Amino acid sequence: MVSLVRLFQALKRIDDEPLLAHVITRKGRGFAPAEQSPTKWHGVSAGTPIGIDDDKLVRPDEDERRSVRSYTEIFVDTLIEAAPRYPDLVAVTAAMPSGTGLLKFGKAYPERFYDVGISEEFAVTFACGLARGGKRPVCAIYSTFLQRAFDQLIHDVGIQRIPVVFALDRSGLVGADGETHQGVFDLSYLRMIPNFTVMAPKDEDELRRMLLTALEYRDGPTAIRYPRGGAMGVPLSSDSTPIPIGSWEILREGTQAVVLAVGAMVPEAMKAAQLLRDKGISVCVVNARFIRPMDEKLLTALARRASLIVTVEENTAAGGFGGGVVEFLSQRLGSAAPRVRIIGLPDRFVEHGSQKELRARCGLDAASIASRVADSLSQAEPKFKIV
Repeated sequence: MVSLVRLFQALKRIDDEPLLAHVITRKGRGFAPAEQSPTKWHGVSAGTPIGIDDDKLVRPDEDERRSVRSYTEIFVDTLIEAAPRYPDLVAVTAAMPSGTGLLKFGKAYPERFYDVGISEEFAVTFACGLARGGKRPVCAIYSTFLQRAFDQLIHDVGIQRIPVVFALDRSGLVGADGETHQGVFDLSYLRMIPNFTVMAPKDEDELRRMLLTALEYRDGPTAIRYPRGGAMGVPLSSDSTPIPIGSWEILREGTQAVVLAVGAMVPEAMKAAQLLRDKGISVCVVNARFIRPMDEKLLTALARRASLIVTVEENTAAGGFGGGVVEFLSQRLGSAAPRVRIIGLPDRFVEHGSQKELRARCGLDAASIASRVADSLSQAEPKFKIV
């Protein structure tokens, strides 16, 4: 470290030509547990329990600290389960075999697994080539990292309508990884691309069914976004029938407002509906599991009977799912459209914090959603409002 400081100080005195400092680093240097297991000690979240065993620091595995499987585990286990039925199925990732769960798939099917390194752009284009060659590629990339391949998503995938399956791990608020890792833009940057089908499951069983649905769908690319961490703990059904593309489901009937919730926000919306019911307010809750295409028939029917529609998404409000609802209703119903209130993430980069803390801070927990719905019902507001 002292030598590096001296080097940088010397370089600062040279100002008449470009300079390059080549520094060779070692992951976890100076901390023995991290040197021995760099993947496990890649980062340490706030509040991570660390114990001492035989004079060595011990960090319990995440699996030991939660009671249910993660969405990542459900994804990869479903992929492994599907592999014998789809002999052309292959998996692609960009230097995240462990984080995406595909390391497990690679061990089960090493000849059908590709890690292309830190190159999301190439991963997407490579998946297109595999699909053109008759393979069924599933490309698993963190939501925040897929942004790097935005051009490829449009030109290589969308325009050519290539049936690549994209698994967007860590979508929404990821918590302790901070601003750079929040997967809060994918609904916006995928919703705008023609020929894409975009899905978000309410729980792990729906994630499983969505992946099987995507493997059957051949008319274009599909994307499934799911959150980081433990799933809901619901049992997995044996139902492997595809979900009808673009179909939503009503989870709770109500008369005073309609709440359209996406993905991880569905459980929060259901809790909010119960909080509102305790106050004598009846709301309908819809699992808007397809962001593109939307269930236009159901949305139109709901809009004709409701005076207020509230959309809830763990995505930036700018250009997200709520924006799509507003666009559709304004074109389909015009002045007859009901009031729409969009609840999404604020127009700023979301800072470090746990998922629970950030949802409360950004107004995406059940209590905040209930408060905003009640507030909207009690006030005369403009037709469309973003909060």
